[in-house]
Amino acid sequence: MRSKRPTGERAREQAVRVLALSARASRGFVALGSLRLPCALGRAGCRARKREGDGATPIGRWRVDAIRYRPDRTRRPRTALCVRAMRPSDGWCDAPADRSYNRFVRHPYAASAERLWRQDGLYDLLAVLAYNDRPRVRGRGSAIFMHVARAGYAPTEGCIALRRAHLACLIERLTPGAALHVGARNKKRPELARRAFRSTYRGSGVLE
Repeated sequence: MRSKRPTGERAREQAVRVLALSARASRGFVALGSLRLPCALGRAGCRARKREGDGATPIGRWRVDAIRYRPDRTRRPRTALCVRAMRPSDGWCDAPADRSYNRFVRHPYAASAERLWRQDGLYDLLAVLAYNDRPRVRGRGSAIFMHVARAGYAPTEGCIALRRAHLACLIERLTPGAALHVGARNKKRPELARRAFRSTYRGSGVLE
């Protein structure tokens, strides 16, 4: 069930900034107010024109559509957004020619579809982003989520990944209408950004 939409100041769009260390970097930051969290990005960096399977995180503004979680591993997250518990049959279609491309589906499914019920824990908690949804464009990319990061912030296939505790903290702060603004930073001096990334979190246990 969706929570009531906030009024007054809270009714304004909540902008969550996602900044890559450079256009080709697979690491960056997620920022909301004073909160600043390290994240992993696509193995191909960030691109304005994403294609299916290119490994890039799409640049742009993407609404946080819904939260999904695996109930046998994670407690129901505290958030004002729409929350749904996953089932073992949950999937997401990534076949460009299929009518359900970039849509939630149930397994078994005839066309290619990613399984959301994963053994590696990456999707134990995830936020579905409204990328390439209205209108959908064949081959423009599918299944763009915020999810749990691999050890060492290994690159993703185009999603945005955070430590589980950080992702839960961020989701708890999101309000209806929240949107991720994905971009790149320090294109001319990326090494300065990388040093800032390392020094900010040195000794905190964040960089696993």
